[in-house]
Amino acid sequence: MKRKRRASSVAKGVVAAFFLAISLFPIYWLVAMAIRPSEEMRSHITLIPETFTLENFAQLFTEKGFGTAIINSLQSTLFSLVISLIVGVTCAYILARRSFRFGFKRPLTYWVLLVRVLPPVAFTIPLYIMFNKIGILNTRIPVILACVLINVPLIIWFLISFFQELPEEIEESARVDGASEWQMFSKIVLPLVLPGIAAVAMLSFMYAWNEYTYTVIFTRSASTSTVPLALALLNTEDSLTNFGLVAAGGVISVIPITLFVIFAQNYLISGLSSGAVKG
Repeated sequence: MKRKRRASSVAKGVVAAFFLAISLFPIYWLVAMAIRPSEEMRSHITLIPETFTLENFAQLFTEKGFGTAIINSLQSTLFSLVISLIVGVTCAYILARRSFRFGFKRPLTYWVLLVRVLPPVAFTIPLYIMFNKIGILNTRIPVILACVLINVPLIIWFLISFFQELPEEIEESARVDGASEWQMFSKIVLPLVLPGIAAVAMLSFMYAWNEYTYTVIFTRSASTSTVPLALALLNTEDSLTNFGLVAAGGVISVIPITLFVIFAQNYLISGLSSGAVKG
């Protein structure tokens, strides 16, 4: 009996290791291409690099202006994330806890979902006309506002269930103790839904960081380009693709999201699992 259990455990471990290797191989190959010299990329490519170099990374920052793209992406992503969380969290709490006259609550909730369901490209023409009249094209502001437009509905729909599952007795006890509306919301409600906020913040961060459509339409100069746009320009420059440069840029582009996941791992796991149960 013990032998069968041990054999079953070994078989499961082998299968899990196999699928893990398949999942991680693209990441390994991306890193392996990034650290190969250009000469090795033109010849027979081995599984393990024969020589290692940081030439591709250095070229990105010295010749391709990748540092500016990273700064632009960080600014756009963080600004849009903060605005989206402020608007989305407060709106989700109001929709979950407050009643509306004339039955506007349900139509308003589905209208918010409709904004998220529509493809982002559907908003490009009206947003372009509006931003052009305001005179803010070719700046980071249109990209920030466009990311807020897409992320706020996601945050609202994700967090409504978290707020609805909180016992109303907790808030009533806080009111009895003399807590103001803001104190109750910031010191009692928010800490209880922090796992959900961390999970939806991760999803919003990923979308804003990888945003390409709005960036290529609303920005026109290298000084306002973001990481996805900079990678696209590397891939088409002079009709010749330098795979080492593109791979190096890909490695750099995944670092912020990886760091976010590492530092917020516990909140992300509990938030995503709780959202799945409550939905």
